[in-house]
Amino acid sequence: MKTMIRPIRLLLIFAGLVLFLVLLMQPLEILKFQDYIDVLFPKGIIALKERNLLFIIQAIMLLVIIPVYALTFIFSWRYRAGNRKAKYDPHLVDNVIAEYIWWGIPLILTIIISLLTWHKTHELDPYKPLESDKKALTIQVVALQWKWLFIYPEEQIASLNFFQFPLETPIHFEITSDAPMNSFWIPKLGGQMYAMPSCRTQLNLMASEVGDFRGSSANISGEGFSGMHFIARASSEEDYRAWIKSASQSTAGLNWEEYRKLAAPSKDNPPVIYQLEGQNLFDQIINKYMHPPQEITKTWK
Repeated sequence: MKTMIRPIRLLLIFAGLVLFLVLLMQPLEILKFQDYIDVLFPKGIIALKERNLLFIIQAIMLLVIIPVYALTFIFSWRYRAGNRKAKYDPHLVDNVIAEYIWWGIPLILTIIISLLTWHKTHELDPYKPLESDKKALTIQVVALQWKWLFIYPEEQIASLNFFQFPLETPIHFEITSDAPMNSFWIPKLGGQMYAMPSCRTQLNLMASEVGDFRGSSANISGEGFSGMHFIARASSEEDYRAWIKSASQSTAGLNWEEYRKLAAPSKDNPPVIYQLEGQNLFDQIINKYMHPPQEITKTWK
Protein backbone atom coordinates (compact mmCIF):
# COMPACT_ATOMS: atom_id res chain seq x y z
CA MET A 1 0.00 0.00 0.00
CA LYS A 2 2.77 2.43 0.97
CA THR A 3 4.54 1.81 -2.32
CA MET A 4 1.41 3.02 -4.15
CA ILE A 5 0.99 6.13 -1.96
CA ARG A 6 4.57 7.34 -2.43
CA PRO A 7 4.48 7.80 -6.26
CA ILE A 8 1.12 9.58 -6.05
CA ARG A 9 2.37 11.90 -3.33
CA LEU A 10 5.54 12.71 -5.25
CA LEU A 11 3.52 13.34 -8.42
CA LEU A 12 1.19 15.73 -6.60
CA ILE A 13 4.11 17.56 -5.00
CA PHE A 14 5.87 17.89 -8.36
CA ALA A 15 2.71 19.14 -10.07
CA GLY A 16 2.15 21.62 -7.24
CA LEU A 17 5.71 22.97 -7.56
CA VAL A 18 5.33 23.38 -11.32
CA LEU A 19 2.07 25.28 -10.84
CA PHE A 20 3.63 27.47 -8.14
CA LEU A 21 6.60 28.33 -10.37
CA VAL A 22 4.31 29.21 -13.27
CA LEU A 23 2.22 31.50 -11.06
CA LEU A 24 5.38 33.07 -9.61
CA MET A 25 7.02 33.63 -12.98
CA GLN A 26 4.10 35.58 -14.44
CA PRO A 27 4.32 38.66 -12.13
CA LEU A 28 8.13 38.54 -12.24
CA GLU A 29 8.05 38.45 -16.03
CA ILE A 30 5.63 41.38 -16.15
CA LEU A 31 7.86 43.48 -13.87
CA LYS A 32 10.96 42.58 -15.88
CA PHE A 33 9.45 43.42 -19.27
CA GLN A 34 7.01 46.16 -18.25
CA ASP A 35 8.48 48.58 -20.80
CA TYR A 36 7.38 46.18 -23.55
CA ILE A 37 3.89 45.42 -22.21
CA ASP A 38 2.08 48.67 -22.98
CA VAL A 39 -1.41 47.29 -22.38
CA LEU A 40 -0.67 46.59 -18.68
CA PHE A 41 1.04 49.94 -18.03
CA PRO A 42 -1.22 52.56 -19.66
CA LYS A 43 -0.60 56.29 -19.97
CA GLY A 44 -4.12 57.34 -20.94
CA ILE A 45 -7.53 57.28 -19.28
CA ILE A 46 -9.12 55.00 -21.89
CA ALA A 47 -6.25 52.51 -21.78
CA LEU A 48 -6.41 52.56 -17.96
CA LYS A 49 -10.12 51.70 -17.97
CA GLU A 50 -9.52 48.94 -20.53
CA ARG A 51 -6.68 47.54 -18.41
CA ASN A 52 -8.83 47.60 -15.28
CA LEU A 53 -11.63 45.82 -17.15
CA LEU A 54 -9.13 43.13 -18.18
CA PHE A 55 -8.10 42.68 -14.54
CA ILE A 56 -11.70 42.48 -13.35
CA ILE A 57 -12.59 39.82 -15.93
CA GLN A 58 -9.50 37.80 -15.05
CA ALA A 59 -10.31 38.06 -11.32
CA ILE A 60 -13.79 36.69 -12.00
CA MET A 61 -12.30 33.85 -14.02
CA LEU A 62 -9.90 33.02 -11.17
CA LEU A 63 -12.91 32.52 -8.90
CA VAL A 64 -13.49 29.38 -10.94
CA ILE A 65 -9.95 28.44 -11.94
CA ILE A 66 -8.37 28.50 -8.46
CA PRO A 67 -10.99 26.22 -6.82
CA VAL A 68 -10.79 23.84 -9.79
CA TYR A 69 -7.01 23.52 -9.45
CA ALA A 70 -7.26 23.11 -5.68
CA LEU A 71 -10.00 20.48 -5.93
CA THR A 72 -8.03 18.63 -8.58
CA PHE A 73 -5.22 18.04 -6.11
CA ILE A 74 -7.60 17.30 -3.24
CA PHE A 75 -9.67 14.77 -5.21
CA SER A 76 -6.56 13.16 -6.70
CA TRP A 77 -5.23 12.52 -3.21
CA ARG A 78 -8.46 11.66 -1.41
CA TYR A 79 -9.89 9.32 -4.04
CA ARG A 80 -6.68 7.54 -4.96
CA ALA A 81 -6.94 3.81 -5.49
CA GLY A 82 -5.29 2.94 -2.19
CA ASN A 83 -7.48 5.11 0.08
CA ARG A 84 -10.14 2.78 1.47
CA LYS A 85 -11.55 5.48 3.75
CA ALA A 86 -12.85 7.50 0.78
CA LYS A 87 -16.55 6.91 0.26
CA TYR A 88 -17.66 6.02 -3.24
CA ASP A 89 -21.15 7.38 -3.94
CA PRO A 90 -22.45 6.55 -7.44
CA HIS A 91 -25.59 8.64 -6.78
CA LEU A 92 -23.72 11.93 -6.19
CA VAL A 93 -24.58 12.96 -9.74
CA ASP A 94 -28.18 13.39 -8.60
CA ASN A 95 -27.28 15.43 -5.51
CA VAL A 96 -29.36 18.61 -5.46
CA ILE A 97 -26.73 20.72 -3.64
CA ALA A 98 -24.00 19.62 -6.05
CA GLU A 99 -26.24 20.46 -9.01
CA TYR A 100 -26.86 23.96 -7.62
CA ILE A 101 -23.11 24.49 -7.20
CA TRP A 102 -21.88 23.41 -10.62
CA TRP A 103 -24.77 25.03 -12.48
CA GLY A 104 -25.44 28.02 -10.21
CA ILE A 105 -21.93 29.43 -9.83
CA PRO A 106 -21.17 29.56 -13.60
CA LEU A 107 -24.63 31.07 -14.19
CA ILE A 108 -24.05 33.83 -11.62
CA LEU A 109 -20.59 34.61 -12.98
CA THR A 110 -21.93 34.69 -16.55
CA ILE A 111 -24.62 37.18 -15.52
CA ILE A 112 -22.04 39.38 -13.76
CA ILE A 113 -19.73 39.35 -16.78
CA SER A 114 -22.65 40.09 -19.13
CA LEU A 115 -23.80 43.12 -17.11
CA LEU A 116 -20.23 44.36 -16.78
CA THR A 117 -19.62 43.96 -20.51
CA TRP A 118 -22.83 45.82 -21.37
CA HIS A 119 -21.91 48.71 -19.07
CA LYS A 120 -18.29 48.97 -20.22
CA THR A 121 -19.25 48.69 -23.89
CA HIS A 122 -21.24 51.92 -23.57
CA GLU A 123 -18.72 53.60 -21.27
CA LEU A 124 -15.77 52.86 -23.58
CA ASP A 125 -17.56 53.52 -26.87
CA PRO A 126 -14.74 54.84 -29.13
CA TYR A 127 -17.18 57.31 -30.73
CA LYS A 128 -18.13 58.79 -27.35
CA PRO A 129 -16.50 62.21 -26.70
CA LEU A 130 -14.36 62.42 -23.57
CA GLU A 131 -15.40 64.76 -20.78
CA SER A 132 -12.91 67.56 -20.20
CA ASP A 133 -12.76 71.29 -19.55
CA LYS A 134 -10.41 71.56 -22.56
CA LYS A 135 -11.52 71.75 -26.17
CA ALA A 136 -10.99 68.51 -28.09
CA LEU A 137 -8.25 68.48 -30.72
CA THR A 138 -9.20 66.91 -34.05
CA ILE A 139 -6.53 64.89 -35.82
CA GLN A 140 -7.33 63.12 -39.08
CA VAL A 141 -5.52 59.83 -39.66
CA VAL A 142 -4.90 58.23 -43.06
CA ALA A 143 -3.48 54.71 -43.25
CA LEU A 144 -1.22 54.47 -46.29
CA GLN A 145 0.92 51.59 -47.49
CA TRP A 146 3.02 51.29 -45.23
CA LYS A 147 2.94 54.54 -43.30
CA TRP A 148 0.60 56.89 -41.44
CA LEU A 149 -0.39 60.43 -42.40
CA PHE A 150 -1.74 62.75 -39.68
CA ILE A 151 -3.65 65.86 -40.71
CA TYR A 152 -4.38 68.87 -38.48
CA PRO A 153 -7.30 70.50 -40.33
CA GLU A 154 -7.43 73.65 -38.17
CA GLU A 155 -3.68 74.27 -38.26
CA GLN A 156 -3.39 73.32 -41.97
CA ILE A 157 -0.39 71.07 -41.42
CA ALA A 158 0.23 67.35 -41.78
CA SER A 159 2.88 64.96 -40.50
CA LEU A 160 4.10 61.54 -41.56
CA ASN A 161 4.65 58.79 -38.97
CA PHE A 162 4.61 61.30 -36.11
CA PHE A 163 2.13 63.56 -34.36
CA GLN A 164 2.15 65.67 -31.23
CA PHE A 165 -0.68 66.72 -28.94
CA PRO A 166 -1.13 68.44 -25.55
CA LEU A 167 -1.38 66.54 -22.28
CA GLU A 168 -4.82 65.86 -20.73
CA THR A 169 -6.57 67.16 -23.84
CA PRO A 170 -9.21 65.02 -25.58
CA ILE A 171 -8.01 63.90 -29.00
CA HIS A 172 -10.73 63.21 -31.53
CA PHE A 173 -9.32 61.01 -34.28
CA GLU A 174 -11.05 60.71 -37.65
CA ILE A 175 -9.65 57.65 -39.37
CA THR A 176 -9.68 56.36 -42.93
CA SER A 177 -7.43 54.40 -45.28
CA ASP A 178 -6.06 54.99 -48.76
CA ALA A 179 -4.66 51.46 -48.89
CA PRO A 180 -5.85 47.99 -47.82
CA MET A 181 -7.88 47.92 -44.61
CA ASN A 182 -5.71 48.65 -41.61
CA SER A 183 -5.93 49.19 -37.86
CA PHE A 184 -4.82 52.27 -35.90
CA TRP A 185 -3.44 51.43 -32.43
CA ILE A 186 -1.60 53.27 -29.64
CA PRO A 187 -1.46 50.61 -26.87
CA LYS A 188 -0.54 52.98 -24.03
CA LEU A 189 -3.49 55.26 -24.82
CA GLY A 190 -6.29 52.89 -25.83
CA GLY A 191 -7.63 50.18 -28.07
CA GLN A 192 -7.37 49.87 -31.82
CA MET A 193 -9.75 51.21 -34.47
CA TYR A 194 -10.05 49.96 -38.04
CA ALA A 195 -9.19 52.19 -41.00
CA MET A 196 -11.04 51.37 -44.21
CA PRO A 197 -11.04 52.98 -47.68
CA SER A 198 -14.01 55.29 -48.36
CA CYS A 199 -15.08 55.05 -44.69
CA ARG A 200 -14.65 57.42 -41.76
CA THR A 201 -14.27 55.90 -38.30
CA GLN A 202 -13.64 57.69 -35.02
CA LEU A 203 -11.61 57.22 -31.85
CA ASN A 204 -11.36 59.40 -28.74
CA LEU A 205 -8.27 59.19 -26.55
CA MET A 206 -6.50 61.32 -23.95
CA ALA A 207 -2.99 61.06 -22.46
CA SER A 208 -2.51 61.37 -18.71
CA GLU A 209 1.31 61.54 -18.79
CA VAL A 210 3.94 63.24 -20.91
CA GLY A 211 5.93 60.95 -23.18
CA ASP A 212 6.50 59.36 -26.57
CA PHE A 213 4.13 56.47 -27.18
CA ARG A 214 4.61 53.91 -29.89
CA GLY A 215 1.75 53.52 -32.34
CA SER A 216 1.44 50.79 -34.91
CA SER A 217 -0.73 48.88 -37.28
CA ALA A 218 -2.71 46.07 -35.64
CA ASN A 219 -3.68 44.52 -38.97
CA ILE A 220 -1.19 42.68 -41.18
CA SER A 221 -1.04 44.47 -44.53
CA GLY A 222 1.87 43.11 -46.53
CA GLU A 223 5.66 43.10 -46.67
CA GLY A 224 6.08 46.57 -45.11
CA PHE A 225 3.84 45.83 -42.13
CA SER A 226 6.70 45.48 -39.64
CA GLY A 227 7.83 49.06 -40.29
CA MET A 228 4.37 50.59 -40.19
CA HIS A 229 4.67 52.34 -36.85
CA PHE A 230 4.73 55.92 -35.59
CA ILE A 231 5.36 58.10 -32.53
CA ALA A 232 2.53 59.80 -30.64
CA ARG A 233 4.04 62.51 -28.45
CA ALA A 234 2.12 63.90 -25.47
CA SER A 235 3.61 67.19 -24.31
CA SER A 236 2.77 70.29 -22.33
CA GLU A 237 0.53 72.92 -23.92
CA GLU A 238 3.53 75.23 -24.36
CA ASP A 239 5.62 72.58 -26.11
CA TYR A 240 2.69 71.66 -28.32
CA ARG A 241 2.17 75.27 -29.40
CA ALA A 242 5.89 75.61 -30.10
CA TRP A 243 5.77 72.47 -32.25
CA ILE A 244 2.75 73.76 -34.18
CA LYS A 245 4.55 77.05 -34.83
CA SER A 246 7.64 75.21 -36.04
CA ALA A 247 5.58 72.82 -38.19
CA SER A 248 3.74 75.72 -39.85
CA GLN A 249 7.09 76.99 -41.13
CA SER A 250 7.91 73.75 -42.91
CA THR A 251 9.13 74.17 -46.47
CA ALA A 252 7.54 70.87 -47.58
CA GLY A 253 4.18 71.45 -49.21
CA LEU A 254 1.45 68.88 -49.65
CA ASN A 255 -0.89 69.34 -52.60
CA TRP A 256 -2.88 66.68 -54.40
CA GLU A 257 -0.06 65.71 -56.75
CA GLU A 258 2.42 65.42 -53.89
CA TYR A 259 -0.09 63.42 -51.91
CA ARG A 260 -0.49 60.92 -54.77
CA LYS A 261 3.29 60.40 -54.73
CA LEU A 262 3.25 60.04 -50.95
CA ALA A 263 0.42 57.49 -51.09
CA ALA A 264 2.48 55.14 -53.27
CA PRO A 265 3.69 52.05 -51.36
CA SER A 266 6.95 52.63 -49.49
CA LYS A 267 8.63 51.20 -46.39
CA ASP A 268 10.37 52.59 -43.29
CA ASN A 269 9.59 56.26 -43.94
CA PRO A 270 11.12 58.84 -41.57
CA PRO A 271 8.87 61.54 -40.01
CA VAL A 272 8.14 64.52 -42.27
CA ILE A 273 6.16 67.72 -41.60
CA TYR A 274 4.06 69.30 -44.39
CA GLN A 275 2.13 72.48 -44.96
CA LEU A 276 -1.22 71.79 -46.62
CA GLU A 277 -1.71 73.57 -49.92
CA GLY A 278 -5.46 73.16 -50.00
CA GLN A 279 -8.55 72.47 -47.94
CA ASN A 280 -10.31 69.24 -46.92
CA LEU A 281 -7.61 66.78 -47.90
CA PHE A 282 -9.10 64.14 -45.63
CA ASP A 283 -12.54 64.41 -47.25
CA GLN A 284 -11.02 64.27 -50.71
CA ILE A 285 -9.16 61.07 -49.84
CA ILE A 286 -12.46 59.49 -48.84
CA ASN A 287 -14.30 60.88 -51.87
CA LYS A 288 -11.71 59.63 -54.37
CA TYR A 289 -13.41 56.24 -54.20
CA MET A 290 -16.73 57.83 -55.16
CA HIS A 291 -15.76 60.32 -57.90
CA PRO A 292 -13.50 60.27 -60.97
CA PRO A 293 -9.88 61.34 -60.25
CA GLN A 294 -10.14 64.46 -62.40
CA GLU A 295 -12.94 65.80 -60.22
CA ILE A 296 -10.77 65.40 -57.13
CA THR A 297 -7.99 67.49 -58.69
CA LYS A 298 -10.48 70.24 -59.52
CA THR A 299 -12.13 70.40 -56.11
CA TRP A 300 -9.00 70.31 -53.90
CA LYS A 301 -7.86 73.91 -54.03
